[in-house]
Parts: sequence; structure tokens; C-alpha cells
Amino acid sequence: MSGKKIKAGVVGCGVISEIYMSNITNRFKNLEIVATMDLIKERAEQRASQFNIPKVHELEDFYKDPEIELVVNLTTPQSHYDVDMRSLKAGKHVYSEKPFALNKKDGKEIIELAKSKNLLVGCAPETFLGGGLQMCRKLIVDGWIGTPVAATAFMMCHGHESWHPDPGFYYDFGGGPMFDMGPYYLTALVSMLGPVEKVAGTTKISFPTRRATCKEKYGEIIKVNVPTYVAGSLTFKSGAIGTIITTFDVWDSHLPNIEIYGSEGSLRVPDPNTFGGPVLYKKPGMDEWREIPVVFSHQENSRGIGVSDMAQSILNKRTHRAHGDMANHVLDIMCSIHDSSDTDKIITLDTSFELPAPFPQGLPDGVLD
Repeated sequence: MSGKKIKAGVVGCGVISEIYMSNITNRFKNLEIVATMDLIKERAEQRASQFNIPKVHELEDFYKDPEIELVVNLTTPQSHYDVDMRSLKAGKHVYSEKPFALNKKDGKEIIELAKSKNLLVGCAPETFLGGGLQMCRKLIVDGWIGTPVAATAFMMCHGHESWHPDPGFYYDFGGGPMFDMGPYYLTALVSMLGPVEKVAGTTKISFPTRRATCKEKYGEIIKVNVPTYVAGSLTFKSGAIGTIITTFDVWDSHLPNIEIYGSEGSLRVPDPNTFGGPVLYKKPGMDEWREIPVVFSHQENSRGIGVSDMAQSILNKRTHRAHGDMANHVLDIMCSIHDSSDTDKIITLDTSFELPAPFPQGLPDGVLD
């Protein structure tokens, strides 16, 4: 890796920004944060002081800063489209937190503008670049479970009102279990099995209101405006069939996060909200699941690795891994599951993507290929 660094600016300096800035500053060697911006200026100033970032910008000045080459968009989901479009129009590459956008039209516009300006656009979740999911992909490619036949993915919980300081967002447009957590599960699935061809979905608002029991909003009644039980059936272009459930309506479950079923065995995948975790394997003749040692780095919290990979692709003129076409495909899947439920029809997807290259084995921490 050369000594040149891509200069980045961070928009949105809330809770998630700390781990991004820490990793970009201390672990990944090809990036330098030169500016911050947040609508609550004190947040941007606090992060700038914490990580020795020289500039804190107002809104318009941020996009006019010629030093910023890459924008890291860590705003709330309702702002992802606006920040991405502003960044691209200003001639800057942009990497966004998930979800990519909140509807298909906005996702398509971001992709088209980026390609028309020859700029890179990328999106979280980047957990598929962690050691755990990279190991699972290798096992599948190397034939450990034969030909993938099916997959299941389950995100089962009872929502955020008992612990989150401001849980109302999760029950409003842009929230809900699919748009909040679905990107982790769907990105993991498509990173291992490739693009999806068509989907069918069933959705439900199980409880029209929620009562907050977190100390910050204790007793507040939250109106539920989005489905909180979302079930989808996925037909992959490879022929494999996937089942996904995301819900805020269950108190507990014994279901696994993700499993992949092949013609010659099964694979139990780590929690896709993490970068590591146990990888379990079982084939005919084995009495118990066997844990497979993970041979890839970046198994701890490596948020920012997708930004670093994008920076490296700018330096080396290669395709970055957490790229916009993949993120837009995940958005298409999520929207289509909801559309299928609303219209009682199977939805054929309009999008696809090229599988990103796997990481090489044995890379030192903080170093990409």
C-alpha cells in the first residue's frame, strides 16, 4: 500500500461516527479525515477535537471544500439520499451508512449520477468484509457444502422501546425491522450467494402502538407507521431459495442468524451485524456442528473498512467491494418485499450486481490488498 492518503470529510457526527473515525484515524492507513460537519455543530466540534480534525464546516462550506475527495455520510437514513447527491454534484466520491436510500427511485438516481460523473459510491453494511463472512464465502466457493440449495436468515427481537434513548424513529418511515436490520442480513446473503432474481413478501403491523420503557422516554406512546413483522421469500439467480424474517414483534427465539444449506452439507454463519464470530459446519456423518477456524483478519469491530477499501480503489483504480450496485440491489430487495405484500404479487427485481472480490488471506490489521 502506497503512502498516499485520500482526504475524507465526515457528515453526521452522532454515536456511530466515533468507531468510524477511530478506525480511519488509527487503523486504516490510506485515509485522512480533514473536515467534519453536523447540523448540531457541537457534535462536529467534539469529534474534531477528539480526533485532531482540522476543520469544522457549516453545511454549504463542507461541499465546497476542495480538499475533501471522499465524503463519509453517517447521517440518519432520511438524509442519505440528499447527502449522497450533494456530494456527487460537488464532484466527490461518497460512502454512506445503510440503508442506501429509502425507495427505489432515489437509489437509481444516486447510481446514475455517480456513473455519469465517474465517481464512486458505496454503502454499509461492510460487515461482509469481516473475517467471519469472508470465511463463509471461501467455504462455499471451495465446495465445502456442495451446491447451495437454500438459505435462511432471521432477525428476531422485540424492538427498541425498552432500551433506545429515542426509539420512535424505528417505528416510522425509514425504520422498521427490514430497513433497520435487513441490510446486514441481505448483504451477507447476496455476498455469499449472488444476486436475487425475484421476491415475495408478507408484512404486518402487529401492534399499532408501542409504550416506551427506556428512561429517556418512559411512558411515551409511540405510533407504529411501518410493518414490524416482515417475511420474504427470495429466489436467487443461482437457483437457490432464501427465506428471511425481520421483526420487532417477538420476545425471544432459538432461530439461527443465517444458515446456508448445500447439496453436501450446511453452514451456520456468524451474526451479520458483527465482523467475526463462530463459523460452524456440518455434513452427513457428523454428529455435531464443527467450528471452522477463521483465516481472515478484521474480525473485531472494523467499521470504516468499506471506506478504506473505497479509498484504495481510488488509489489503485480498481472496483471497491462495498459498492453502490450491491447496496442498491439490497435496497431493491427490501422495497420489493414490502411491495409484494402490498400488491399480493411476486416482484421481479430491476437491479443486479457483480460480486465483489474476496479479500486475500492473512492481511495485517488495517491493511487491505
